[in-house]
Amino acid sequence: MRELFEPVTAGVLELPSRLVMAPMTRSRAYGGLVTELTAEYYAQRASAGLIVTEGTQPSVIGQGYLNTPGLHSPEQVAAWRKVTDAVHEKGGRIVVQLMHSGRIGHPVLYPDGALPLAPSAIASGQKLFTPEGMLDHPTPREMTVEDIARTIEDHASAARNALDAGFDGVELHGANGYLIHQFLADGSNRRTDAYGGSVAGRIRFAVEVAEAVADAIGPERVGIRVSPGAPVNGITESDTGELYPALAGALAPLGLAYVHVMETGDREPTRAIRAAWPGALILNPHPSPEPLPATAEAGVDALREGLADAIAYARLWLANPDLPARIEAGGPYNEADMATFYGGDHRGYTDYPVLGA
Repeated sequence: MRELFEPVTAGVLELPSRLVMAPMTRSRAYGGLVTELTAEYYAQRASAGLIVTEGTQPSVIGQGYLNTPGLHSPEQVAAWRKVTDAVHEKGGRIVVQLMHSGRIGHPVLYPDGALPLAPSAIASGQKLFTPEGMLDHPTPREMTVEDIARTIEDHASAARNALDAGFDGVELHGANGYLIHQFLADGSNRRTDAYGGSVAGRIRFAVEVAEAVADAIGPERVGIRVSPGAPVNGITESDTGELYPALAGALAPLGLAYVHVMETGDREPTRAIRAAWPGALILNPHPSPEPLPATAEAGVDALREGLADAIAYARLWLANPDLPARIEAGGPYNEADMATFYGGDHRGYTDYPVLGA
């Protein structure tokens, strides 16, 4: 397991180990603001080589779920500053994941009751959890070119807010069926203009968002997450094998800090991205189609194969705030309590025990 504990560089991020905490929605940002409990949660996990926060909306219309945090108001910046200060006081490094949900949204989330935005007016077929029950996602409004330009600027503005809030960088969420992924996938993007159609058209939005954010805060502080072939949130892709190497190749000249790949049972897209991407690659390893949490062993195997420079874990970090110590000790590992994943209080959030407790 020694490979997991070697230092690595990603842009300006000097990581003391290759153990990355993956982004995980926890739905405890009531009113869109993170809390002192959030600061405790992330500070407990500051022994990670890098923490990537839960998805954080760059604008009001970018919200996709109840009680998720934003980074588009002075109050949100101030609230996040308490989190980054707590992590940095423990010697950690932390980047915020900017997540525009696109069609994975609902009018009940927005003060003006607007329709969510998407590349095309195609409903996800999914539902939103609310206190009143499950609601169908509506058919979104197809974005105009002006909407696209505004959304790109929203990402750049949120990235500037991220630095004001003390983050070490940002990660763009281009995975799991959210807005950037909706532009990438031909099942959700049926546009006939320059942002649709061919692979070159469908990757354009992702590249322009990355360019704008890189211009705003420096490319060496910007990463992007992708999930090739992930059939989540109603997403379908017919050309995964062509799409992601093309995206990686188009992003390569920007000099971003890293690409973060979430595998979904097929290792070939990871290998193709690795071949096309000259920079650091963070991998959330799931080479098997079985939906099991990533293991320490799977991460070591990927590092030894040269597929990745760092390894991201999700549930292992959620349930084990002292994960590096547990990996070094060979376990045991706490089991994650799925009933407390989303919403609630400290239970299943900041009360997982550490070794020797």
